[in-house]
Amino acid sequence: MSLDQYYTLGKTGLRVSRLSLGTMTFGSEWGWGAEKESARKLFDHYVDKGGNFFDTADLYTNGTSEQWLGEFVKDAGLRDRAVIATKFSYNADPGNPNAGGNGRKNIIRAVEGSLERLKTDYIDLLFLHTWDTLTPPEEVIKTLDNLVQSGKVRHIGLSDIPAWYAARMQTLAELRGFEPISTLQMEYSLAERNIEKEYIPMGKELGMGVMVWSPLASGLLSGKYEPSEEKVSGEGRLASLANSGNPAFAKFTDRNWWIVETLEKVANEINQPMAAVAINWVANRPGVSNVILGATKLSQLEQTTSALDFKIPQELYDELNKVSEPTLEFPYSFFTPSMQSMLTGGTKVGDKPASYLVPHVIDAAPAGVE
Repeated sequence: MSLDQYYTLGKTGLRVSRLSLGTMTFGSEWGWGAEKESARKLFDHYVDKGGNFFDTADLYTNGTSEQWLGEFVKDAGLRDRAVIATKFSYNADPGNPNAGGNGRKNIIRAVEGSLERLKTDYIDLLFLHTWDTLTPPEEVIKTLDNLVQSGKVRHIGLSDIPAWYAARMQTLAELRGFEPISTLQMEYSLAERNIEKEYIPMGKELGMGVMVWSPLASGLLSGKYEPSEEKVSGEGRLASLANSGNPAFAKFTDRNWWIVETLEKVANEINQPMAAVAINWVANRPGVSNVILGATKLSQLEQTTSALDFKIPQELYDELNKVSEPTLEFPYSFFTPSMQSMLTGGTKVGDKPASYLVPHVIDAAPAGVE
């Protein structure tokens, strides 16, 4: 499946590739990103494959990510074709409490800065980056709606938030006629499947497509790391940030090494790169509308942009599911088939037939057709 097959995002008419290009690696300010020439090669390869969806944030590589992405899009004359997603929440002005968080003052400040760096007059998809634990959902959804009404933003989304907060915002949007939340951007991979408990069902119920970040678990599932008795071998972002205190990089666990071992076995059996198999798995999970690809080298992106060009045999797919199965704490243990059978009296009860849930694909126009 090439990148020039497009799907609508959430309950919108916005048509995007199933694999988007993440640009957090654009810039070397954080010590592990791509220099400008390499970043442009990543951009060009993605576009040449038919991709149209780009993900960034105002604080990625201290603003360089947005600057370079905006420059690349402008130089290529792709602004009408490109779908650009960016985010706000994080503070780049120490000592100023209103230069971060999700209050109206910071949202508007952040959007103005992103528009300038991206060299555009509108943002296709604006995300709240991380819940700040303080700002009322009423203030956030009203501010985001105002930005849509002003023409500076086309669609809105949420990233790294509690499920109840997202549900509250979407309900307010429906009740008051505000722009609805179209997308949830959440971490999801073979090594991190906890969103299956709340976010996937919520997204399907409330019309929010799930956009996946870190499908390779910060590189763990790419095959570049190996455990030993003394330490982990392998170079990359994950090794350098494993002890940073950021939970997104705490991936070196016994459970995850079992997942890596099984993934490697599956990849060898179907003669595909481990990274491509991991992305294929997550892209085909229920509720997932898009997967963000990150890379610092062209060879990495060449592997992952072809991740949907093959199918994982069912028996191998089942092996990956089994080794990565998340634990079910209370109350989720009550929602298993065995417990639910006590509610149905042993009868077979389902929601919708499988055909009801198949997404509608939009093929690119034939050559020569405008």
